[in-house]
Amino acid sequence: AEVSTQSTGRTKKVGITGITGKYGTRYGASLRKMIKKIEISQHSKYTCMFCGKDTMKRTVVGIWYCNACRKTVAGGAYSVSTTAAATVRSAIRRLREMQDV
Repeated sequence: AEVSTQSTGRTKKVGITGITGKYGTRYGASLRKMIKKIEISQHSKYTCMFCGKDTMKRTVVGIWYCNACRKTVAGGAYSVSTTAAATVRSAIRRLREMQDV
């Protein structure tokens, strides 16, 4: 997306960077792309596992709060659930099922 400026006649790139536009040309393109992915995931709303509404937001690192049912959950730094947590949950469920049988 290029926007032409009237006074100088030059074109200026606008609107591609998104949330990482605040960094300007600093830190390199690949680092800004990684940060963009992280910042989008940490600022987005997630589905609450208790009430099912999309109101789970991050308060601080690893703490997630649902505004609808007012539950607080410990999760990942940038998303509610991590792959390691999912692995642990499935292992615990499998061990419980083995115990019941």
